Amino acid sequence: MTNFEELVPLLANAHIEFILVGGVAATLHGSARSTQDLDIVYHRTPENMATLVAAIAPHHPYLRGAPPGLPFRFDLDTLRAGGNFTLITDLGWLDLLAEIAGGGTYENLLPHSILVPVFGSECRVLDLETLIHAKRAAGRPKDFEALAELELLRERLSRGLNS
Repeated sequence: MTNFEELVPLLANAHIEFILVGGVAATLHGSARSTQDLDIVYHRTPENMATLVAAIAPHHPYLRGAPPGLPFRFDLDTLRAGGNFTLITDLGWLDLLAEIAGGGTYENLLPHSILVPVFGSECRVLDLETLIHAKRAAGRPKDFEALAELELLRERLSRGLNS
């Protein structure tokens, strides 16, 4: 089980530039659906990637779903060589995303993010409209299942209803 209460502040307090997307972003917008992983889109500057590696490496990241014993080293060279990583860490599942369908990179998503308090830290979260667009673009069954609820939340917000 992912320890969101430790993982989110770990990233935020390390001053990593990232945007929460996926199920956690949906939950922060009011979704009742649960999620097992933390999905972030991270800024791919050399400084930010080095900070991300320094924060995550002590928590023993390994490729989620990879056979045990498969050689994997989570370092700056690995992060530079790839883009998206689905990891298991001591704190749980973490998906590092260089970009997402329907939204693009950190730079593309930044104007479509909002700052919210999360477990005592301030984090960027994808805004609801862009999250809906990204879920639709991803096209996976689980994303389509989430869309009805997210669209209802958007409708309630547009009408000024909080519940």
